[in-house]
Amino acid sequence: MEQHKAIMDEGVLDPESTVLAIFPSPMMYAGPTEVQWHAKARMSTGATFYIVGRDPAGMPHPDPPKRDIYEPTHGGKVLGMAPGLTQLEIIPFKVAAYDMKAKAMAFFDPHRKEDFDFISGTRMRGLARAGELPPDGFMAPKAWTVLANYYQSLTAK
Repeated sequence: MEQHKAIMDEGVLDPESTVLAIFPSPMMYAGPTEVQWHAKARMSTGATFYIVGRDPAGMPHPDPPKRDIYEPTHGGKVLGMAPGLTQLEIIPFKVAAYDMKAKAMAFFDPHRKEDFDFISGTRMRGLARAGELPPDGFMAPKAWTVLANYYQSLTAK
């Protein structure tokens, strides 16, 4: 919550038109059933669109070769076929990465793949834990401070 407040303080999100609230629905890693639950639950609270991410749960397949059970666009496909969601606009998630030329986060352009750095969550947490700064434009500075303070507090314990 502190990190979301920090990006509103920095103007990344407009505090006048942003509602910051908790939706207490834990991830159950139930694949297609779960992606429908999350979309329908939000629709019942008044949402008119839903941004569907990558595969529904990021679940690894139990058999070799190493891969996920669901393909990256599976969540969107399931929602496109789900009954009762016709009034909900399904917006597919676009892959974002750090654009090293623009020094900002941007949607990945495969024609310029050498210009992008995919900063993983693991790498980001490592930088925060070590007290290092991410590249300029990767994250709002106040939001980075919240993240870094959190991971450094875990290391101090």
